[in-house]
Amino acid sequence: MKKTTLLIMAAGLGSRFGGGIKQLEPVGVNDEIIMDYSIHDAIQAGFNKIVFIIRNDIEKDFRDRIGDRVESVCSQLNIEVAYCFQKLDAVPAGMELPVQRTKPWGTGQAVLAAKALINEPFAVINADDYYGKESFKKMHDWLVMDHEDTAIAMAGFILKNTLSDNGGVTRGICQISDGHTHITDVIETSNIVKNATGVESDGKRLDPDSYVSMNFWGFPANRGNKPVYLNILEQGFTEFFQTAVPDNPLKAEFLLPIHIGELLRNGKCTVKVLETREHWFGVTYKQDKPVVVNNFRNLIHSGVYSEDLYSDLRMK
Repeated sequence: MKKTTLLIMAAGLGSRFGGGIKQLEPVGVNDEIIMDYSIHDAIQAGFNKIVFIIRNDIEKDFRDRIGDRVESVCSQLNIEVAYCFQKLDAVPAGMELPVQRTKPWGTGQAVLAAKALINEPFAVINADDYYGKESFKKMHDWLVMDHEDTAIAMAGFILKNTLSDNGGVTRGICQISDGHTHITDVIETSNIVKNATGVESDGKRLDPDSYVSMNFWGFPANRGNKPVYLNILEQGFTEFFQTAVPDNPLKAEFLLPIHIGELLRNGKCTVKVLETREHWFGVTYKQDKPVVVNNFRNLIHSGVYSEDLYSDLRMK
């Protein structure tokens, strides 16, 4: 079976969640966290390597809360597990860390933290988002096929299926080709909320049926080589330090959707839309948690998952 990696970004600070480490909040009937369900769905879809991106200061809590459990499950299934760390001072060669900067540099830098560990096709997800089984199956099936080095895939969620009832969210809203198969641009849009007639961002109406990025991306690697995108991303991080950081040294962020959008506009990549009608949910806000807990109970009740989450994988 072709090696495929799931890269999980779990280094976020969770500031909107109201303190604590939101990625580690229990939501399942046996105190599983959202990541458990993503890992289960990825393994079921055929992924055979898991890489966690975390921060040094949460390593103990992370291993206690999920890491040790996942390693135990994966060891029974011959699935590799690895860790890497997103660090504030991991800046491009020759660049200086801005004085008073306190937070790392965003999702683009997070993926770069794993560069040395990835030598196969890989997908990247957020730790605190539920994506659904269909999304992982479609992504895995795309990754195991041959593609051009500059091809990228994105799980295309429908905007109205990705909103919170408790406040604004940020989404990468996608412009789509005439054939509805590829993205032509990704516009990072913040403060997206429901209103009486649909969806808006800062008073501007949005199409609720738009495709959006939920940071579920796939990158190929041909003939056992390191994915080309990792080198492109590294070059982009250097350019980000040269152009964006001087203007906003304390808050500038190097984000995957923005970087991929720039590549698209310059004709340097293609992005295939893997449409999913799954309903996203996550714990962006503290008030989201009861809804997420109830959603997982409903999925168990309907037979999508068992109460003993990983039991079906162990039986294979």
